[in-house]
Amino acid sequence: MTGELVRFQQDGGVAVLTLNNPERRNALSTELLETLKGYLDRFKDDKSVRVVVLRAEGPVFSSGHDLTEMIDRDENSYTAVFEVCTQVMEAIRLLPKPVVAQVQGLATAAGCQLVATCDLAVAAESAGFATPGVQIGLFCTTPGVALGRAVHTKKAMEMLLTGTPVSAGEALEVGLVNRVVPDHELEERVMELAHQISSSSSQTLAIGKPAFYRQIEMDRPAAYVMAQKVMVDNLLKEDAQEGISAFLGKREAQWNN
Repeated sequence: MTGELVRFQQDGGVAVLTLNNPERRNALSTELLETLKGYLDRFKDDKSVRVVVLRAEGPVFSSGHDLTEMIDRDENSYTAVFEVCTQVMEAIRLLPKPVVAQVQGLATAAGCQLVATCDLAVAAESAGFATPGVQIGLFCTTPGVALGRAVHTKKAMEMLLTGTPVSAGEALEVGLVNRVVPDHELEERVMELAHQISSSSSQTLAIGKPAFYRQIEMDRPAAYVMAQKVMVDNLLKEDAQEGISAFLGKREAQWNN
């Protein structure tokens, strides 16, 4: 449907969310963010959704926050803007299903934060990434939370301190994206990746994704203690027993969900 700030389509087990305000460079307005969060919340318990693809309409992935919401307002208004943005970023991280960013054009400020937050990101060769808030007097501090966890510290600080865009190729080198593909192949390659992931047990993915994010915040000994327990719990699940039995029996696994 036209007129929706976020469009939703489903292709098998893959839910596709499209930022759909190209006239405003897909700015992350409060309304758009609330709509996006509504979908993410809905997907948590939707067994038909196994993987989420996040893409955008038009030549720009997202220009970040809607700057009209950043001027001549009070502290409570500004706080509300960043709170809903954080809620969306955390909804992506906590969603027990992988989220893949499909990036064309520029992803700047909170738009770059959105890409850095997704579990995986595939970029078109023409894509670019920047955190240019410093150039308008508003340091990209919240985007830096996700950026600093996706790329090494020196590169994150360079992007935050200068606002200079990095190319898709450089984003690949520093770990901001997983793959760079020709522009005309972007959608096809993303959907191939999403369907590959969705062919795995959703029960297993729901165990593995949150455990990964928990362990990277721990020191190594604590991470191993936690990871060991998760693997034992995982082995006790029916899909793990089915998958191992199928592998040993040289047959295709039949997942429970």
